[in-house]
Amino acid sequence: MTTTPAWATADPYATALRAGRGPLFLRRTDGWLLPLEVERWCARADPVDLDVLDRCEGTVLDVGCGPGRLVAELAARGRTVLGIDVSQTAVENTVRLGGQALRRSVFEPLPGEGRWDTVLLMDGNVGIGGDPRALLDRVAQLLPPGGLLIAETLPVDVDERAEVQVVDITLAPGGAFPWARLGTPALLRYADRARWSVVHQWTVGGRRFAALRTRAASSNAETPKSTVVISSQRARKPSGDSPVAER
Repeated sequence: MTTTPAWATADPYATALRAGRGPLFLRRTDGWLLPLEVERWCARADPVDLDVLDRCEGTVLDVGCGPGRLVAELAARGRTVLGIDVSQTAVENTVRLGGQALRRSVFEPLPGEGRWDTVLLMDGNVGIGGDPRALLDRVAQLLPPGGLLIAETLPVDVDERAEVQVVDITLAPGGAFPWARLGTPALLRYADRARWSVVHQWTVGGRRFAALRTRAASSNAETPKSTVVISSQRARKPSGDSPVAER
């Protein structure tokens, strides 16, 4: 699961992020289209986003950070935060906004594993990889015992896995990749099987969220000896064709 998916370098996705607007869609193999909210992703963090960020604890890892609005907002608050995304264009934009980001899949080795206080799965990113249980297991490896996951789910009860493509109206689509769409009930079912604890569920601005915690540490568990340090992983300022972040 470490290979960069075809959509990450597909012209429709990169072009939309650079322009800051769509139209852009996920297309299922049966032709069904899901509009993607490119304009919102490329704008500044909105009041709903700010409500979520106010709930974050300690150091924050934004998985699938996109063009970086959440990373930039947390960085502006002086928080230790890192965004990861498989799209080079997304990483470049995050860095341009003043955040730190790496071009990395969540399933690849990451800095600070087991020491991030909060992991974010926003904007549908609970569907990354098309296997919610595998994603929850991976996120648990990134957090310490009792660490916090905040996930954005769909406002309807759905549990769907499909092969999809990123498409727009004018450009050729990218390659197909697995994705999942989850409502809160489905996420909580997966979380229960993976032994997560439910902290809170809420809806604001028509968007729905759930906060979960990894299992608490046992009485004899060791406390992590160091906090997250990402200065050595700081993304470099884009320059020509140079890579934006250390790989």
